[in-house]
Formats: sequence, structure tokens, C-alpha cells
Amino acid sequence: MMGEKRGGMDFEDRLKDLKRTRGSGTRTGTIRDAWDKLDGEDGLSVKDKLERLINLTRPGRTGPSRPEPPVRTNERRPPVEFRENPYLLGARYGRIPIGLGLQVPGSILAFLSRDRTFEGQSLDSAVFLDVETTGLAGGTGTVPFLVGLGYYRGDRFRVAQFFLGDLAEEGRFVRDMARFFEDMAFSSVVTYNGKAFDLPLLETRFALHRTPFPLEGLPHLDFLFSARSLWKHKYDSCRLFNLARQIAQAERDEDIPGAEIPLRYFEYIRTGNFELIEPILYHNQEDILSLLSVVVAGAVLVDRNRESVAEDGGPDAMDLFGVARLFETAGDTATSAALLEKALEGGLSADVSHAARRKLSRHFKRNREWDKAVLLWQEAAGDDRPFRWRELAMHYEHRVKDYEQAIRAAERGLAALDGCRPADRSDFEKRIARLEGKLKRAAGRR
Repeated sequence: MMGEKRGGMDFEDRLKDLKRTRGSGTRTGTIRDAWDKLDGEDGLSVKDKLERLINLTRPGRTGPSRPEPPVRTNERRPPVEFRENPYLLGARYGRIPIGLGLQVPGSILAFLSRDRTFEGQSLDSAVFLDVETTGLAGGTGTVPFLVGLGYYRGDRFRVAQFFLGDLAEEGRFVRDMARFFEDMAFSSVVTYNGKAFDLPLLETRFALHRTPFPLEGLPHLDFLFSARSLWKHKYDSCRLFNLARQIAQAERDEDIPGAEIPLRYFEYIRTGNFELIEPILYHNQEDILSLLSVVVAGAVLVDRNRESVAEDGGPDAMDLFGVARLFETAGDTATSAALLEKALEGGLSADVSHAARRKLSRHFKRNREWDKAVLLWQEAAGDDRPFRWRELAMHYEHRVKDYEQAIRAAERGLAALDGCRPADRSDFEKRIARLEGKLKRAAGRR
């Protein structure tokens, strides 16, 4: 990991906008002086800088919070606004260096996205995308009023935002974004649940305004699916906010509830009070940086464990189990099995240990490695679940032809049933009856 923490944000557009809309030269000068001082400070985290971004335009407040009841204002703002904040590559979001994303190889992106077209790609030409909307109902009535974009350019990672301040100007909003996408020539897209929500929504809005959508057809890494495989068993929630805190160790607060965002936007449309919007801008920037950080963390985790599994099992057994699940999904069962064996040597929780043994025993069963499979079914570390008894009963019945052993295993499985489906009880009862018949016939022949 990189050492020194340092970051910066280009505040020129923000300053010009404040000067134009509020007409306060003294206020603008104060903000410029404060920002120049902030940008020169070492040791400030991205979290600190994001909070300063809000505080610089809202003196007297300590951070993003629910604003006071809005009052109507005569302030006039542009109907479509664009802002961009750059971060030095040496800055960190939590414990993740922002520049580390440039080191993620295309093979890992292809693996995480399950899309081979990523093989020749890297994150230096990708766009990280997250939208805030007027609601979650879907259809043509849902309008994205804020589109956040993250991308590497030069020696910075930049977070840009398109904000729609007047719903009647959505056509201009769409056309401005289209020109931006074309000028930037992004070669791939990274989202969190973007396949189901963000991209289809933008495609719909572009189509309604008869504007080609430049991101359509690009390789798309929707990291939600990989994140669930990697960490669903380990953390209570796979929300991006939660993973940023757990994985990247970002000091991120629940700055604004998602359900409140549409309400704030419509209240802004009614009153013109931009203080309602500033926490949403903050939240959206945090989401872009959170997405970058968890993608990088996931890529590093996979890259460390895809080769030389026997030599380096990784730092955490629970993480190894998650990586094993990804390899299983990708069809690389050999690597998945090696990771599962390594994970079982570490500190898995009881439920995850059971899942690992079950997956691993199925791998050995498919490969006809019966000794290894039986050993897993037999030891099971005190786990008395029906699955292992059913497998043992089938093994003793069909392969060993030891019907007494098979009956004992089936009876243990029947006794282990607790609140299971009636079909499971019926399966064991029929199995025992069949085995008893086989045992009697075998005894008669003897």
C-alpha cells in the first residue's frame, strides 16, 4: 500500500457558481482562501475533504446533516450543473489507496464481471457510475436528477456530477451527458446494481429524448454480484455503504437515508433551497469512492488467491471461502476446492464451515475421490445436519454394499431432522424401508 495521505479537489467551478448565483465577492474570497489552505494540508483523508466540501459552502455546520426546514429563496441556479472534484492518486479512501485501481489487471476484471471482453481493459479508461433519482418505482416516471461519475485522468481520480435543477430541462441534461461521454471515450462501465437499475434507467431517459446512449454495449462490471459471493456470508449487509465501512474501513456515516433523497429533491424544486441538495451531492460522491474502494479490495483479494493457493492461503478463512465461491461460479472447480480446503484449516463460522464441507464433498464426489468425500461426511466437526447422513447412506448402499451401515446413517439422518420439509422425512423413511428389505434379502441368500 502507498504511504502518504494526500488529496485535493478542484474548487474553481464551485467558486464561480457561488460568485454568479450569490453575488458575494467576500464570501467567494473566503472560500477560495480556505480551500487553498485545505489543499495544501497533508494527512487529510478523503472523508475529511468530502466533509470540508460541504462545510466550506455552509459555514457554522459540522458536517452533512438534515437541513433546517427550507424557506423559499430567490436564488437562481443553472438548470443543469456540472461539477468535478479531483483526488490525487496517493490519497486514500479508508485504507484503500485511490491509485491502486490502476494496477488491477484486465484478467481480474474479466473474472469479476464474467465478461471476457474485459481481458484487454483496465480501470484507467473505465467510468464508475451511480445515479440518484426521483423514486424507485421504475418506468418513464422515474427521473435521474443526479448522475455521479468517477474516472482516472492524468494523475487524478475525478468525481464528476451532472445535476438537473429543472425537470423541464431534462433534454439538455441528457445531451450534455451524451457529449461528455463521447468526449471522454470510456471503454467500460463499473456500477453497483447498475445492470438492474442505473444503466436501464439512463438508457430509457436517453431514448425518450432521442439521444444515442454512448455507454450502451460497453463491457460492464456490476460488482454487486461479486460482492455478494465474496462477503455475503461474512457481513450482515452487502449494501455499498456497509461494505465501504467493513472492507475499506472508511469512516463513512449514514449521511442521508436513501428514501429521503427524492423528497429532498422535490422540496428543492418547490423552494429553490440548495441546502437540501448538498447532502445528496456528498452522498453521491461517497458512493462513487466507496464503489472504487470495494472493487479494488475485491480485485486484490482475488488476485492474491488465484495462484499458489498452497503457499499462500490469504489473510482470512472467511475471505477464502468467498473467493472459492467466485471460482466455483466461474467453473474453475479445482481452484475452488483448493481454496475451500485451505479455508477449512482456518476460523470459519459453524454455518460457513458446513457450507464449505458440503461444497468440497460434492467436488470430491464428482471426481470420484470417495475417500476424501467420506472423510468430510464422517468428521463434520459435530455438525449433525441431515445432508451428511444422506450422503453416507447412499455411499454405503450403492458403492460399499454395506446395508447395515447405510441403515445406521439413514436413521441418524432421520433423527437429525428438525422442522425440515415433509419430503426430507419421507426420503429417509423410504430409504430405511428399502435398505431393510435389501438387508433381509441378503441375509436370506446367505
